[in-house]
Amino acid sequence: MVTTYLEGMQPSKNKSKEKAEPFYRLSVPRQKTSSEIISEARNVLRTLRTQRPFTPTQDQRKLFGSGSSRPPQNRPPSVFSLHASSFDLAESRPVSGVRLSPLDHKPTLVSFAKDEDSSISLPKPPANAAEVRKVSSARARLFRRNSQGDFISAKMVPPDQNEEKLDSEEPAMRNNLCRSNDNCLAEQRSVNSDGRFADEEQQFPCDRLKKPGTSSPWPRTTGWKRRVTGLEDETRINESEEEAIFWHVKILPILHELEKVEDNVENLCLACTDLYQALNEGNMLGKRFKRRRVLLKTLYKLVDIDSDPLCLKLAKIILAMKVDGKNLLSVCKLALKICRNEKNDCIIQNDRLLDCLLEVLRTEDLLKNDEALLYCMGAMKFMSGNAVLLNEMVNKGAIETLLQLMKQINNIKENDTYFSNLGHLLVQLTATLRNLADLPPARCQLLHCGAVSELCVALEQRVSDMDVCTYIVRIFSKLSSYNDFCAALADCSRCYILFLALLNEHQKQQDLVIRIIFILGNLTEKNNQAREQFFKEKGSVNTLVSLFQTYYELDLSAQKWYHYRGGEEKNHPKHPSEAEDVLIKLIRVLANLSIHPSVGAALAAAHRVVELLVTVLEYKSVDDCEELVINAATTINNLSYYKVKSSAVQDKKLHIAEMLLKLLMSNNMDGVVEAVRVFGNLSQYHEICDFIVQKKIYKFVIALLDAKNHEVCFSACGVLLNLTVDKNKRALLMEEGGIGKLVDCLQDFGPADWQLACLICKTLWNYSDNITSAASCFGEDTNRLLVLLTSLLDEELASDYSLDRELRDHHRLYWEREFKPVAEKLRDRIQSHHSFLPAVTVTPF
Repeated sequence: MVTTYLEGMQPSKNKSKEKAEPFYRLSVPRQKTSSEIISEARNVLRTLRTQRPFTPTQDQRKLFGSGSSRPPQNRPPSVFSLHASSFDLAESRPVSGVRLSPLDHKPTLVSFAKDEDSSISLPKPPANAAEVRKVSSARARLFRRNSQGDFISAKMVPPDQNEEKLDSEEPAMRNNLCRSNDNCLAEQRSVNSDGRFADEEQQFPCDRLKKPGTSSPWPRTTGWKRRVTGLEDETRINESEEEAIFWHVKILPILHELEKVEDNVENLCLACTDLYQALNEGNMLGKRFKRRRVLLKTLYKLVDIDSDPLCLKLAKIILAMKVDGKNLLSVCKLALKICRNEKNDCIIQNDRLLDCLLEVLRTEDLLKNDEALLYCMGAMKFMSGNAVLLNEMVNKGAIETLLQLMKQINNIKENDTYFSNLGHLLVQLTATLRNLADLPPARCQLLHCGAVSELCVALEQRVSDMDVCTYIVRIFSKLSSYNDFCAALADCSRCYILFLALLNEHQKQQDLVIRIIFILGNLTEKNNQAREQFFKEKGSVNTLVSLFQTYYELDLSAQKWYHYRGGEEKNHPKHPSEAEDVLIKLIRVLANLSIHPSVGAALAAAHRVVELLVTVLEYKSVDDCEELVINAATTINNLSYYKVKSSAVQDKKLHIAEMLLKLLMSNNMDGVVEAVRVFGNLSQYHEICDFIVQKKIYKFVIALLDAKNHEVCFSACGVLLNLTVDKNKRALLMEEGGIGKLVDCLQDFGPADWQLACLICKTLWNYSDNITSAASCFGEDTNRLLVLLTSLLDEELASDYSLDRELRDHHRLYWEREFKPVAEKLRDRIQSHHSFLPAVTVTPF
């Protein structure tokens, strides 16, 4: 449709020499006024909107959905069995509270001489087992601890004196020392069911928690010494008097309840709740709890009871005890198993498992526990499928935690051995972010925490990982529908290169392609810089054309198969097919790109682009796929605006007009209006004007003036204006009551739409050129038109006070610069040929 209809008539100081010329678009470019630019944005160069691609919810909760590109054998399992044996008690020991001092002695490197030197003495292995026990006993004495955790200072004597002393010991004494050491190890392994050592009941009864004269509630016996392995001291942490009392009074009774496996699950769950509260009250959660191993051993046994509510309680306590290694992996699997069942969402909400999982993600080492973090993240992904838990994640800072984890993953380079395994974790992470992106508070946090840059880095590193790419693209697909996030994405310059790389590598992956195209459509809808930047990327247009060709052929094959199976037009599915949906969103990108002056001019000269658009009008009916056909017509309309050399639209203008005629005759009103808009631009060419007259399209256009819709009337007036440029075609306006309908439109839409009012006046000016009398020109509509023009030229009507100040100023400016000059000249022309004006009543505006 013609956007601005420029006035070819210039005012002259000498009115007698004034030459009346018709209104039409000048071919010579000039600087546009602000009103013309706004007019173009409204009527000719129009962006397109479309629906976001729909992502169905997965029926089952799995780590990797059915559409995953990962083969089952190359990904961690989603289903597994867990038992008490899945946990390792050896990894549950408390952290040692003793730091060993470095040795002062620096060993010297001994080199072997070619010839044996008797002065060099090398250490030799002991001759028999007795010698081994002798050395072990001496070492045990040397590193023995006192009750405060300090080592007993051994009297340092020269090595030769030590050896003499050991050699002088009686064999019986050495045997006694060995037996004493063996007894020490045996006592350490002998633990009663109440968590105390075997000799504890005899030496220290339960009714007496502290022995007089000792600083610790427990006596110093050899049974409390821990085994020394190699050069590491594995001595345990000291236990305070308060901890010992709390253990016996609060914790032990609950553990006795948990050991009653014959009890029902409900009682066990209550006991676990009491246990967690007691541990939290006694500050015994974490790694530095002395009796942690006894506690965890009891909890691990309960995992064999196949009950999700009980396992949830156990997982919460075990995670709070800060287990690591195999135990961390097992408990994360346990959490995943619980969260996988949607029916457990309610109990998960009540037990606050989310806090424990977030703590794991924040504190655990990524490379050391990558598999455990995978299952932890998988459990959170399942939680994010629940609306209540999803909101809870946002409130507890999950987004910042996830982005920090993603940043750590992004720091691992592709040649690293961990890179592939971390891809599995990244799938779970991005899937969770995709769910979080639905919430407005989450979108604000994602924007504030710099999610755009981190997601782009992950996309760049994982361009060959279909699963990761798909989830990230789904996140962008959701968020780019919002102006603030879309602007942030548009400012990320490398996103265009990434999107083009993905389109080229995964061209036939419809699920991925359609979302990238949708994102590009959002970026180019309102941002002129984004249009230019994307267009300037190497191969951008070629990529779009290649995709267009690919999905056009896929859709054409599907359509032929449909007709081959006997499908009828009336039974054609109302919703677009997958290939059609890609084409819809692809054409939208082209339409939005064409808004930019230089990009639009380049696309108008791209013959392959125009050919594909025309092909859509050829093989598709608006009844089959309304959005696809109308989008194609809109894009052709945008491209037809540009008058450039070798314009493909100009070369194919007659063929385009024939395709538009089919759309014009359809029952789809939106399609009709779009076709009229294109005719508004193409009618600047004489061949198209002749085509309009030959096919009697002008009658249909005049009939559209009765639509009582200002947009439809605006489009129709554009065609009629260009027709009246040719003086041989002006008389056509008298047919079908064209003059009266134009005056009706002026009366109906006058002050509300000065652009339309100006367009009507220009059309009437062209029509009334070289008239001898107003009566012969406008007939019975002359008086009504004259009264209307007089009323509309009243300055009081120039400002619509119902609008805000900015729009009101623009409204008045357009009236003053565009409408007023044309309306005054038209009024003067009528008055010069119509001296008598009877009183006419006009409905006030």
